[in-house]
Amino acid sequence: MEVHKAVLLLCLFRFTDVLEAYIKTDGAWIVKLPRSQYTVKTVEDCAVKCNIETSFTCRSFLYIEKDQDCVTLPANSKTDQILRRMSAALYEKKEYLLECVNGIGTDYRGTKSKTKSGKTCQRWEEKFPHVPKYIITPKTHPKADLESNFCRNPEGDKGGPWCYTTDQEKRWEHCDIQDCTEDCMQCSGENYRGKISTTASGLTCQRWDSQKPHNHGYIPSVLPDKFLEENYCRNPDGEPKPWCFTTSPSIRWESCSIPRCTTVSPTIVQELTCASGEGSSYRGTIAVTVSGKTCQEWSSQSPHKHSNTPENYPCKGLDKNYCRNPDNERSPWCHTTDPETRWEYCSVPSCGDQPIPEPVIPDGEECYEGDGSSYRGAMSETISGKKCQFWTSMEPHQHSKTPQNFPAADLRRNLCRNPDGDQAPWCYTTDPTVRWEYCNIERCDSKPGTQEPPTNPEPAASPSTSQETDCKVGNGATYRGPTSTTIMGVTCQAWSSMTPHHHLSFNPETHPDKGLESNQCRNPDNDVNGPWCYTTDPNKKWDYCQIPDCDGLKCGQPAVKPKRCFGRIVGGCISKAHSWPWQISLRTRSESPSAYKILLGIHTERATESSKQERDVSKIIKGPAGTDIALLKLDRPALLNNKVLPACLPDKDYIVPSDTECYVTGWGETEGTGGEGFLKETGFPVIENKVCNRPSFLNGLVKEHHMCAGNIEGGTDSCEGDSGGPLVCFSQNTFVLQGVTSWGLGCAKAMKPGVYTRVSKFINWIEQSMKEN
Repeated sequence: MEVHKAVLLLCLFRFTDVLEAYIKTDGAWIVKLPRSQYTVKTVEDCAVKCNIETSFTCRSFLYIEKDQDCVTLPANSKTDQILRRMSAALYEKKEYLLECVNGIGTDYRGTKSKTKSGKTCQRWEEKFPHVPKYIITPKTHPKADLESNFCRNPEGDKGGPWCYTTDQEKRWEHCDIQDCTEDCMQCSGENYRGKISTTASGLTCQRWDSQKPHNHGYIPSVLPDKFLEENYCRNPDGEPKPWCFTTSPSIRWESCSIPRCTTVSPTIVQELTCASGEGSSYRGTIAVTVSGKTCQEWSSQSPHKHSNTPENYPCKGLDKNYCRNPDNERSPWCHTTDPETRWEYCSVPSCGDQPIPEPVIPDGEECYEGDGSSYRGAMSETISGKKCQFWTSMEPHQHSKTPQNFPAADLRRNLCRNPDGDQAPWCYTTDPTVRWEYCNIERCDSKPGTQEPPTNPEPAASPSTSQETDCKVGNGATYRGPTSTTIMGVTCQAWSSMTPHHHLSFNPETHPDKGLESNQCRNPDNDVNGPWCYTTDPNKKWDYCQIPDCDGLKCGQPAVKPKRCFGRIVGGCISKAHSWPWQISLRTRSESPSAYKILLGIHTERATESSKQERDVSKIIKGPAGTDIALLKLDRPALLNNKVLPACLPDKDYIVPSDTECYVTGWGETEGTGGEGFLKETGFPVIENKVCNRPSFLNGLVKEHHMCAGNIEGGTDSCEGDSGGPLVCFSQNTFVLQGVTSWGLGCAKAMKPGVYTRVSKFINWIEQSMKEN
């Protein structure tokens, strides 16, 4: 009996371990022939099918859990185009994604197809220009993966992988492929994934998921495409080489000493003479900035000293003084020959149509009509809270949904859109393991009525294990409400029925505690997107249901959705009335508390709205010495409603990740550009303090209790009169007060972003002050 148990345990271990050899990407789909299709019960069963596939070399498989479909494929993301499909997950064999060799490389299955001297490889099955030796063909070596022209080592050549060439004068040649044990970098180390974890001076690197001894915004969970693992040296922000924060309290960060690989640097697939996306592939000869200034040569240090040299950025085409984009700016630029102007952008023609005008977001709550093809709102977060990838970017997901290919779809920045007629707005995500998701936006015709919320709501009761109200908590795993139609209005099939769709995984017998007694929408598999059901439409096996959240009035969730425009306070973007309900107007005649007056619930500076609440200040509590923050105690509590609502406070010591979308509001100076007297807003990205403190930016003036935000090129900023106002950042459908407007060098100046007091550094002080006062 004990022997049988041991054998059973060994079998279970091997069965579960079968997925270790695969990398999973949700929402990805490959169309490729030949292919084999199977019906299986689990994803592990599908992996086994791929491992024993005999019809072709199985490099990946697709698994659709709700359909229990398994599709094995001879392709992967390195050889074929990846498409979108919400319910699918792509599992790729790791060995076919590895682009380095172990030993002599008999197991190399990468995609290198050039020899050491740069000659293109001949396909293994072809006989021109060279007839292969009779013993080395795909038929004679079926396990050697000789199905294309990729470098291989089918017979264990001591020199490593090789191929026949397409050069008639050179029959064959070895390929130059990096050794897997070689810890080196290509280009500037943007894709370095090695394990060096000490700096050039020998300091140990701080872990990326740690905030001690140095706070920073490079958070691994928020920037999954940067591979910020352990405390390994990485280059997430366009430095000349990988670097890390150090474990020395006196040295914030330092570059790492990583040698360049001896193999040939990767070549750019397409060198463009026009700007596509952010223009990193532009290789044209424009050498003049937008204002007509001549560009300084990249190899020169006069009149401006810099690190953007051809030596530091060998793969960025820094020839002569041509406009380029070596450091992930928004478009090609150059240092100028004008000593007074360090750098400027260049007027490089776009590869596609003319730029699309700024989206006009209609007044009223943000939602989408029909399938959302006309949606032009500001949402850039998916239904599960993931940040959207920029449409112009090919990282982490390569795709064809670009502004050039879909000029009428308004594929601006990373805003949710529906360029291909899907059922709702969506985006590619910044998570390498999740290709795409639908966005966190409701349909206009499915939104609840505009009933005014209670002015002093009681906290919501904790959900029971069986929630029978017609709303959901979280992902709706406890939902037991009566809704039995899908998001598209199709009636649900009974869970116990096998018509029109046959299914094995989810029925009253297999999941007796999941409420599957009838045909109501349920979430038996904890789907992150919420309740769903099998449908009575023979052509649509299953779909999600539109179940509203049970949440009532909550901090950081205004009843009127803001425009979230990326205009500017200086220059004007008037907010929708009461869309920033935490905004107050502070009015004073002196510094005495009795002279202060707080106005809440207003949109105009004249404060004539009937929703206005007026409070006096009974006490001013100043922040710790050397900081720019204070608390004001009201003479009586504010009445919370849909026009007066607090923003949420951040977690203690939380650091907002670099490039996070944040917003400032205020009635401050507009420098004569109009819109005075109305609450205005602007949005811009957070800039990591490491970048903000560079000599060309704010030169070390930004302290740990500060944070920077703004556009590098200027034009967007808070200004005089906005001081003390809120900087809120959007995450998980909530606005969080991350900063308080503090100071800046001018208003909306290039390379001089605004500086804000970092609220997360004062959570303990805020809580203690409220208890004591």
